[in-house]
Amino acid sequence: MKTILVLNGPNLNKLGEREPEIYGSVTLQDIEQMLAEALPDLEFGFVQSNHEGALIDALQQAEKDGFDGIIANFGGFSHTSVAIHDALKLVALPKVEVHLSNIHAREAFRDQSLTARQMDGVIAGFGADSYLLGVLAVQSLLEKRAGDE
Repeated sequence: MKTILVLNGPNLNKLGEREPEIYGSVTLQDIEQMLAEALPDLEFGFVQSNHEGALIDALQQAEKDGFDGIIANFGGFSHTSVAIHDALKLVALPKVEVHLSNIHAREAFRDQSLTARQMDGVIAGFGADSYLLGVLAVQSLLEKRAGDE
């Protein structure tokens, strides 16, 4: 059974309360439950932290912990974190960045994602479904890699 690490950055623990006009009423727990129910053939590890170092630790440990792929919503760190960008370089697993909102339709500073430069792809703007689409993209990447071996 494949295992996917789902990383969530700062303020995502406040989904459902924080700016519902942008992020909707879904909570992070709702997203975790949705993934588990929609993809019962996968196992998930969920990490949310408001601390950059904790997310870096999770990235550095992902392969040792037996994860097969990563989806990540680094929140505001997507636009600012050279440290997470550098940690992503160390991870050979398939990785997809996800965002609930369309970051390109928002403030100009959100147009650039430093972390996206080290990801295999980015999915943004589909609300909670961005996570589901992200996992499906990781599955596709895993299948392609298996076919290349």
